[in-house]
Amino acid sequence: MTTWLLLAGAIASEVTASLSLKGALDHPLLYIVVAVGFITAFVFLSLVLRRGMALGVAYGIWGAMGVASTSILSAVIYDEPFTGLMGVGIILIIAGVLTVELGAQAAHKHAPTTESGAA
Repeated sequence: MTTWLLLAGAIASEVTASLSLKGALDHPLLYIVVAVGFITAFVFLSLVLRRGMALGVAYGIWGAMGVASTSILSAVIYDEPFTGLMGVGIILIIAGVLTVELGAQAAHKHAPTTESGAA
C-alpha cells in the first residue's frame, strides 16, 4: 500500500468519525464508529509517518482535507450551512498545505547529503 493511499485512509477514517460524532448525538451506537474511526485514522497516520513522510506535510494534508471534506459533507448530510466565505477559507487552507508540501520538497532537494565513511 502506498504512502498516499495510507494518508487517504487516515483522512477518510477521520472524516467518518467526525461526521459520526454529530450523528451519535441522536443515535448513541454511532459512538462506536467514532472511536473506531479516530483510532483507525491515527494508525494510518502513524504508518504514513513510518514510511518517511514529513510530519508537517502529512498532518497538514490530513488536517486540510479533513476540514474541507467534513465541511462539505456536513452540509450535504446534516444540511448545515456552507457559504462562499467558507469555500474561500477551504481554498486558502488547501493553498497553504500545498505551499508547505512544495517547501518540504524544495528543502529535501537542497539538503546536504552525508556519505558513510566520511571522516
